[in-house]
Amino acid sequence: MIARTPPHLLGIAGMTQAEIVDLLDLAEGYVDVNRAPVKTSDLLTGRTVINLFFESSTRTRTSFELAGKRLGADVINMEVDWSAIKKGETLIDTAMTLNAMHPDVLIVRAPDSGAAKLLSEKVNCSVVNAGDGSHEHPTQALLDALTIRRRTGRLAGLRVAICGDIAHSRVARSNIHLLRTLGADVRVIAPPTLLPSGIETLGVTPFVDMRAGLEACDIVMMLRLQTERMRGSYVPSIREYFRFYGLDYAKLASAKPDALIMHPGPMNRGVEIDSEVADDIDRSVIREQVEMGVAVRMGVLDALTRPVLEGAA
Repeated sequence: MIARTPPHLLGIAGMTQAEIVDLLDLAEGYVDVNRAPVKTSDLLTGRTVINLFFESSTRTRTSFELAGKRLGADVINMEVDWSAIKKGETLIDTAMTLNAMHPDVLIVRAPDSGAAKLLSEKVNCSVVNAGDGSHEHPTQALLDALTIRRRTGRLAGLRVAICGDIAHSRVARSNIHLLRTLGADVRVIAPPTLLPSGIETLGVTPFVDMRAGLEACDIVMMLRLQTERMRGSYVPSIREYFRFYGLDYAKLASAKPDALIMHPGPMNRGVEIDSEVADDIDRSVIREQVEMGVAVRMGVLDALTRPVLEGAA
């Protein structure tokens, strides 16, 4: 058997349109599986998936755990205090320890950018980036894209506004890469303090005025303030932030009448989004995003382990 490097999913940047569409198509098939009375399969029976989370998470960790179990894998959850981990040898030691357990897939969430990539270079299994600092969160972008595609039938040509804390958001970065690759027109809306310098180089149009940025948008994607990554004051007050950048019906009126409302969660109601808007049963797809998260993560686990399974014969 020819030795080869195991495949990883470390980010959306660098992925081709075909690669992204293949993952979305694979995940699409798991939507019906998850809605069936019997949701489990034996696809990954005998395979081991380790969820290594250095940051707390509810949606991402739970959906990865559920995805692995529904595919028949042995799933191990590990929560590690990042304060006990120092960059360099200690993180590498952790990788070596896990590698000795011979896992097939390592799911990693860490507060520092590049942690998932570093681990991928030290282990013999596939690594999935479940969020690394302010860098990327690829499966979130994939589930967002799947949600949009199922509602609208396309991504190419859509006008998408990503609103909120762009500067600290890994979700924003992954979504920008994916949406641009699939042909969407992407706008980012934020106060000047939360717009990264040179954001235009990613092919997006920046706005500091909410209503102007939402003009004729098909999709409105809200982001929470990443206060845990902020050093200093970025907004004058929560009240002022909501007044100018919180999504309510008055601001939403600038978008298309049927514009979809999205949020990766957790939501801070009354900060970046009004409760009435978040719960709009006709336009909010926030709960659908959660459902698509399990399907996407099943698709990712399937895709990453499939070459190993085929090559093992």
